[in-house]
Amino acid sequence: MRYLLIITLGFTSLVSLGQKKAGNQTDTRLAGLDAELQQVLTDWKAAGFAVAVLEKNKVIYAKGFGVKNIQTKEPVNAHTLFAIGSCTKAFTSSLVGMLADQQKLSYDEPVRKYLPSLEFYNPEMNSLTTLRDMMCHRTGLPRHDLSWYLNQSEDRDSLIQRVKFMEPTFRPKEKYQYNNFMFLAQGVVVEKLTGQSWEKNMQEKIFKQLGMTRSNMPYSAVKADTNIATPHAYLNDSTLKIVPHYNIAGMGPAGAVYSSVSEMAKWVQTWIYGGSYNGVQIIPASHFREATTGQMVIGGGIPPNERPFLGASNYGFGWMLSTYKGHYQVEHGGAIDGFIASTCFFPND
Repeated sequence: MRYLLIITLGFTSLVSLGQKKAGNQTDTRLAGLDAELQQVLTDWKAAGFAVAVLEKNKVIYAKGFGVKNIQTKEPVNAHTLFAIGSCTKAFTSSLVGMLADQQKLSYDEPVRKYLPSLEFYNPEMNSLTTLRDMMCHRTGLPRHDLSWYLNQSEDRDSLIQRVKFMEPTFRPKEKYQYNNFMFLAQGVVVEKLTGQSWEKNMQEKIFKQLGMTRSNMPYSAVKADTNIATPHAYLNDSTLKIVPHYNIAGMGPAGAVYSSVSEMAKWVQTWIYGGSYNGVQIIPASHFREATTGQMVIGGGIPPNERPFLGASNYGFGWMLSTYKGHYQVEHGGAIDGFIASTCFFPND
């Protein structure tokens, strides 16, 4: 079981800020939050985690809880690096969106037009599968995760070759089925069309633009950082043990980023403002609209009695879309050995 938690919550508007003190994060709306989050350590039997809360372009709360390492007991803070897992996907889809905005690709052309080396299980998939299908998990492929998780490779072209042996369980466009290989493939499309690695595209087109100076990928690129969390797992129901970092290099576009809540706050701010950061359009407005629009239904039906406040579960481009207590919610989780992450914002508030 994975345990470490990094959360970045983006609130675009709240009630008035109430009492504030210079240099402090005093906000009467957040009264009691420290105690509730401290309880998470007990309830989850966790070592540590970090949380940031934004209001528009201001971080109104950023704090770490617990420790980075159960042996050294070093405390977590808002600058501690964590693996964010599949929260990486919105970054990768944004790179695709930049190319679409430059008319270097179309979401709706067969993906093999841009990546001929990507072969699917049958001719129908080869002719029908588009980048849009891949970006919202409707290719017909189930997860097939053991193919990469148990057989690591840093050679993305080699990993892409495995796709043609993956049997679909539905036809393209029929059903939502989460698939990490399809986000790997998006990263390879970016590499082929730009002539630069996915990592370099991430650094130059997103991290550098947002001032995310310590965010990087994969683990081998951040392991020397002195403020990085150690992954832990449960030895039994209540005892934690340290486990190795999973260096998700080859499959990087699906989930390799390490970041802190202080830097992820800049990413969330960009989405709160429709792709703009400090007045500069980083994510094309056209991609923002597509990414935050339901492209494929994840699940339907009336919300269950135990969670009546949740509804309308859809997938956009690298984001899961739903409603929370009547508010439109854009969120994605992430998990890789020893870490759990969540990134969330409410665009209409």
